[in-house]
Amino acid sequence: MGETAMGGYGLDKPPRCSISFDTPCGALLRELEQIWTEIGEQEQDKDRMFQELEAECMRVYRRKVDSANADRSQLRQSVMAKEAELKALVASIGENTTQFKVNEKHASLKEQLAAVTPLLDDLRAMKEERIKQFSNVQSQIETINAQISDHNCQHDDGSSKRLTNDHDLSTRRLADLQMQLRNLQKEKSDRLQKVFVYVDEVHCLCAVLGMDFAKTVKDVHPSLHGTNSDNSTNISDSTLEGLTQTILKLKAEKRTRVSKLQEIVGKLHKLWNLMESTEQERRHFSEVAAVLGSSEEEITSPSVLSLETIQETEQEVERLTKQKASRMKELVLKRRVELENICRNAHMEPDTSTAPEKIVALIDSGLVDPCELLSNIEAQIAKANEESYTRKDIMERVDKWLSACDEETWLEEYNQDDNRYSAGRGAHLNLKRAEKARVLVQKIPTMIDNLIDKTFAWEDESNTPFLYDGFVWSPFWKSRNSEEYRRRKIRNDTGPEEAAESIA
Repeated sequence: MGETAMGGYGLDKPPRCSISFDTPCGALLRELEQIWTEIGEQEQDKDRMFQELEAECMRVYRRKVDSANADRSQLRQSVMAKEAELKALVASIGENTTQFKVNEKHASLKEQLAAVTPLLDDLRAMKEERIKQFSNVQSQIETINAQISDHNCQHDDGSSKRLTNDHDLSTRRLADLQMQLRNLQKEKSDRLQKVFVYVDEVHCLCAVLGMDFAKTVKDVHPSLHGTNSDNSTNISDSTLEGLTQTILKLKAEKRTRVSKLQEIVGKLHKLWNLMESTEQERRHFSEVAAVLGSSEEEITSPSVLSLETIQETEQEVERLTKQKASRMKELVLKRRVELENICRNAHMEPDTSTAPEKIVALIDSGLVDPCELLSNIEAQIAKANEESYTRKDIMERVDKWLSACDEETWLEEYNQDDNRYSAGRGAHLNLKRAEKARVLVQKIPTMIDNLIDKTFAWEDESNTPFLYDGFVWSPFWKSRNSEEYRRRKIRNDTGPEEAAESIA
């Protein structure tokens, strides 16, 4: 019975499928075969159904294997993709590779994925931070470049997009960009300082020239005037070139105005001296007058070179020029009187070419410039002063000789007075004077000899005869040995000019 049962269940035959009957699945198969036996299924049907069941199981297993294989492939691809991204990020950021290396030895795919994911997240965050750093530096570089090149700087996401796609986000490249930024910042600072220096120079020139500073710099660039910050001040090449050209134009204009004003002030000084203007009259043009003796760099007073100042100075010159004509005759005659006084004191004859009647006639006729007449008289005054100085020694000796002659005449009259010894009032004073006069009279011959020698020496040196009030003295000195002439001169109390006439 047992054998029949076992045979009925096919236990005496080799297993109909590859599933072990010792497993739970095998127990179910055994139970299924028993059911089929009780039903009366044929052996070939059992075999067929077992084969179908095994094929169905194989299909289920295959589906499971395929699904598991797909999951494994997906995991492997994920691990490979993340490892590739990890390597790319490490290469892009330039970090130490050992720090972000996954240990794949004796590790499952899920373990590998679990290990690489946080590393990848850290690198992604690091990359985003690095991109921000690059974007910030790049943005500043582009801004400064735009300021230098005078192009409008438009901020958009282009830089970030370009940096995101960039494969080199290393600290070395970031350091290079930062160095480039520092160089640009230094260039910007240098340019800004240069702009400030140029603007200050333009301000000084505009102040001296009396020009509108705001309009001048705004013509170069609107940002150069006002309450703008340093960041808004234009520092481009065109602005620097515009300021340079403006300074050159202002300096050229200053040079032209200095030359013009110096010429006008030169005329003004001459008119002041000619008109003998007072300090109060000159005070209004004191700053302008200082231009004449100053170099171009020394002229810094505000508006001293303005068109209004130049015009005002020209008007003053015109006003004084009109006054000059009315006062010139007075000045010329005044200088003529001064010349005559010098000649009179030195017993010289003034030049007859500038006699008062001739001067008046020439000025009234308008044939001669009064300034030319004045210059001529000034030259004659200088010549008279010079000749008077050379005659000074002789004239002092002449004065002493004439004084001695006067004393000699008085002494002769005193000696002829019979009452000179009377006890009258002042007799003792006359007696003392007579004693001094006798001593002085004894020196007259020596005085004459010395005077003759000095006169002849003067004539030899100047190569011209010595004139005394227009008369030549030489004939008089040649007759100095004529005692009768000398005594006649003393008796008649005549001067040397009358003596010269009598000799002639």
